[in-house]
Amino acid sequence: MKQRRNFIGITAADFIVRSAYQIGKTPVLPIFAAKLGASWGILGFIVSVSTLTGMVLKPAVGILSDRWGRYWWLVVGTALFVGVPFLYRFVQTPEGLIGIRVIHGLATAIYGPVTLAFVAEQTLANRAEKFGWFGMARQAGYILGPAIGGWLLLTMNPVSVFNIIGLFSCFAFMPVFLLKKDRHVHSWIDRTPIRQQAVEALKVGIKTPSIWLSGGLESGLFIALYATKAFLPVYASSLGVSIALIGTFFAIQEGTHMVLKPLGGRLGDRFGYIGVIFIGMGLVGIALPLLTLANGMFGLVLLATAIGAGQALVFPSTIALVSTQISSAYTGAGMGLIGTLKNAGKVVGPILGGVLIDRFDFNQMFQLMGVLLLLGAGLIWYWGQHGLSPVSVNVSVQE
Repeated sequence: MKQRRNFIGITAADFIVRSAYQIGKTPVLPIFAAKLGASWGILGFIVSVSTLTGMVLKPAVGILSDRWGRYWWLVVGTALFVGVPFLYRFVQTPEGLIGIRVIHGLATAIYGPVTLAFVAEQTLANRAEKFGWFGMARQAGYILGPAIGGWLLLTMNPVSVFNIIGLFSCFAFMPVFLLKKDRHVHSWIDRTPIRQQAVEALKVGIKTPSIWLSGGLESGLFIALYATKAFLPVYASSLGVSIALIGTFFAIQEGTHMVLKPLGGRLGDRFGYIGVIFIGMGLVGIALPLLTLANGMFGLVLLATAIGAGQALVFPSTIALVSTQISSAYTGAGMGLIGTLKNAGKVVGPILGGVLIDRFDFNQMFQLMGVLLLLGAGLIWYWGQHGLSPVSVNVSVQE
């Protein structure tokens, strides 16, 4: 009962703060940056700088949460989600907006590894399915946030919207305060100097193959997906495809991803994480090159559904795979390393996509992204056949 209450509480808190955060990210943030006079290059950096913050800090936050527990980190992260939006009213320049985005990125850097580690600790059975339900709630925030932000901008200026974001985020304190405070299962960590703990945690992470494999696969998938988000609208417009149809494509993709995530997690628990990840990676890898051949609404809807389904198969199982293979004393550190690799993919994707388009063309860019994912599918299959089983790693730690 306690574990179920904790799971519902952490899922509700994450949904609230992520929904509020996404309200301010798209389309409010770009419009605010443009009003401050940001150039195109600076505007792009403003949008991505919070992702860079998470990429750098997530492993450190995960390590510290292993030492001091998850609860108070969740309180700090929630306080940042609540307080930082009220600071946007003091921003007068693009440079000031960059600074406030770095601070705002601290909230996501905390919530990323800490919430995943918290969910992993709530159950030993059906982990991937639990991650699927948790991810579904988070994904709902990604869908609702931009829509709400767009409607709010019809009657408010960006600063007023950020004030609403701060007020809405306050509701997350309720489920967070109701969480059962975690206790230190590994008391030896408290007796270990923090520097030594950090070094040991990184050593364990480096020696855990599933972290690099799962993180690498997630990074590769995000490279392809974020390159698609950046350049598919431009490519479609050059062919005379309605931008409304492209918007529908992304809505269907994310909607499918959200709805099927729990099922994808259940399939991973039932049939094995490696096989399900292989199918998901292969599905997206085949669908991406076919985008250049799609004609009309039916083809795009079919491919959007395939890509969303592939995401739903991959993401719950990659996180569950890591959580079953790393020592429970270093769960936060493992989730932080995964988060760093994932954020790196989000940053690299649009950049790599642009380089490939400059060097080749749109068609070959989508084809090469598909090849990248198919190679990833082959790697996970080879690793499953010749490497370690999903639950065979036992990392020894001092007890």
